[in-house]
Amino acid sequence: MPRDYYDILGVDKNATENEIKKSYRKIAMKYHPDKNPGNKQAEEKFKEASEAYSVLLDSQKRQQYDQFGHSGLKGGGFNAGGFGGGGFGFDLSDALRTFMDGFGNFGGFEDVFSGGGRSSSRSGSRYTAGSDLKMRLAVTLEEASTGKTKKIKIKRLEPCDECSGSGGKKGSSTITCPVCRGAGEVREVSRSIFGQVVNVRPCSNCYGEGKIIENRCPKCGGDGRIKKQKEISVEIPAGISAGHYLTMRNEGNIGIRNGARGNLIVVFDEKEHDIFIRNDDDIFLDLHITPAEAVLGIEVEVPTLSGKVKLVIPAGVQAGKMLRMKKRGIPHLHQHGKGDQIIRVKVDIPINISGKEKKLYKELQEKEGQVFKKSGRFSKIQ
Repeated sequence: MPRDYYDILGVDKNATENEIKKSYRKIAMKYHPDKNPGNKQAEEKFKEASEAYSVLLDSQKRQQYDQFGHSGLKGGGFNAGGFGGGGFGFDLSDALRTFMDGFGNFGGFEDVFSGGGRSSSRSGSRYTAGSDLKMRLAVTLEEASTGKTKKIKIKRLEPCDECSGSGGKKGSSTITCPVCRGAGEVREVSRSIFGQVVNVRPCSNCYGEGKIIENRCPKCGGDGRIKKQKEISVEIPAGISAGHYLTMRNEGNIGIRNGARGNLIVVFDEKEHDIFIRNDDDIFLDLHITPAEAVLGIEVEVPTLSGKVKLVIPAGVQAGKMLRMKKRGIPHLHQHGKGDQIIRVKVDIPINISGKEKKLYKELQEKEGQVFKKSGRFSKIQ
């Protein structure tokens, strides 16, 4: 399964364009082929970072990716789904071009290798943002065919109704965090072969806020959050299939002390259908007929995902014959058109027959036996 683009670049799903650029620059510099000659592993990491960057920096591609993951990019003319041989088909020249296009004269190449040890300040609200929630939602083939709005119930962290999410008792004040001295982050300096490196992490004492509460709320313990059940609406797109997922922004847990909300990630499963089997966007079912119906032909009502339709089975149809009903399958996700409905003919041979029926079959057997005397019963497998 392809790696998540946000994980590749080491940014969260609410990352700004500037944060994406900075993270990509750091990774690209580390694994640039000029710094790692002959290192295939470094080259692959450079290529996958460039692929992730090219998607997340494009607002349209990023929106499609956020909603439906790698499969959501298939309809846009750039089939994402893996690196190298799959997905974009990024080769080294593509990755280098992305690198140059994104940063011109290497976007500060000198700063990275000269030991400058630059770091950027981050807002404390980022550290107190709520976590994402993930849930699975089973849909029927009918729902996948037409799309549907479903109401679901989830349990998530909501603002504490005792302290309105502040985390403190009524009238309680805040003081500057003694650990980070109000900065909301702690810096650690280390040295490497490339020079001085500054690592910045959120302050664990104040959760990156730079201040702490003197008297905590007794209901939420100063967290500002309690778990509640909520009902939300999920828009199921037509053409969805098992494994696809939908990212619903700001529907996850609320952050500590009224921090930003996380996202809700809905992963879709498919319910087993009574008669249909799905293969990509085509659906299959078996049609059972008698030997007489196979010989003479018949008109039958065939079930589809949108109701019953009449279908003529031609005379002389052979067992195992596949009949195609065009555009009666599942819509293509984010594309025009639909799959087909495939009907496999199965001729049911009767086992228990009456004396009269047996007599008729004997007469037919004698007549049909003359055909095999002329043509033979055996032939080469086709």
